[in-house]
Amino acid sequence: MRNDTPSLIAVVLTIALLSCVARGQLELERTVPLPGVKGRIDHMSFDPATSRLFVAALGNNTVEVVDVAAGKVDATIKDLDEPQGVRFLPDSKTLAVAGGGDNRCRIFDQSLQEIAAVKDLEDADNVRYDAATHRVYVGFGKGALAIIEDAKKTGEIKLDAHPEAFQLEATGPRIFVNVPSAGHVAVVDRELKKTIAKWPIKEAAANFPMALDEADHRLLIACRKPAKLLAIDTDSGKVVANEDTAGDADDVWFDAKRNRVYVSGGEGVVSVHERNDADHWPRTANVPTRAGARTSYFDQDSGKLFLAERASEKEPAAIAIFATR
Repeated sequence: MRNDTPSLIAVVLTIALLSCVARGQLELERTVPLPGVKGRIDHMSFDPATSRLFVAALGNNTVEVVDVAAGKVDATIKDLDEPQGVRFLPDSKTLAVAGGGDNRCRIFDQSLQEIAAVKDLEDADNVRYDAATHRVYVGFGKGALAIIEDAKKTGEIKLDAHPEAFQLEATGPRIFVNVPSAGHVAVVDRELKKTIAKWPIKEAAANFPMALDEADHRLLIACRKPAKLLAIDTDSGKVVANEDTAGDADDVWFDAKRNRVYVSGGEGVVSVHERNDADHWPRTANVPTRAGARTSYFDQDSGKLFLAERASEKEPAAIAIFATR
């Protein structure tokens, strides 16, 4: 009879080591309940000045405003229609909320009163903000980014299919856009208002979330089929790293202070990747989370990762707050 004891011990020790590593990199600090929130939870944004986290509770048709310092829901914006993207605009202290059900981007003031709405944005989704130009960008429809200035749509940039996550360069005019139905990353010049390149993604499909390591010229995208984290050279458009990651990923974050990437996936883990160099991003830990918790927000200054946990038959909806180490 073959003795499998040594190999079994090795497996157990490996699992224990990864668990210790996971606890060392991300540690659950507290959980904030979201009373009465049902259904899918989409994206989030954060105002560090007031310590308020804005949570797009898509299935509940609300935006939940969480006072992170107090550990409770401070307010709720009701009567929305499938809020998907949300972005706090720090200079005007307003909040942009994209609704996929009513096809509009609403603007709310500091007291959370609606002050404007941009209509005719079919399936309005992700929202990004260019602080230098005070422009809001909203992904929508069968393939476009809407440009919003002073609460008015001033233009749009055409794409080949519906855009998912996208990121804006801080030191250049480019926007990188995940276009999963077209199987590529679109590179947009936001001054020319047009696509200037298309980088095909052949290593995997369903490229939804995206992060940008601008200093090292690396675009980080997470794919679902199969579950992969890809690093793309933003000078050449070539995939230079291909790593296993969390399944059913919907958010990915680059932690510049710690040279890490966090990928939140619905399979029930946050994958932690350590940046060895610009072309190597190995997964070093899987932090267990609630199944279905796939959207998150990472605050660089505090080093907090906020993870949205949707309600289940056994547990209410909540925001799990992880501290980085």
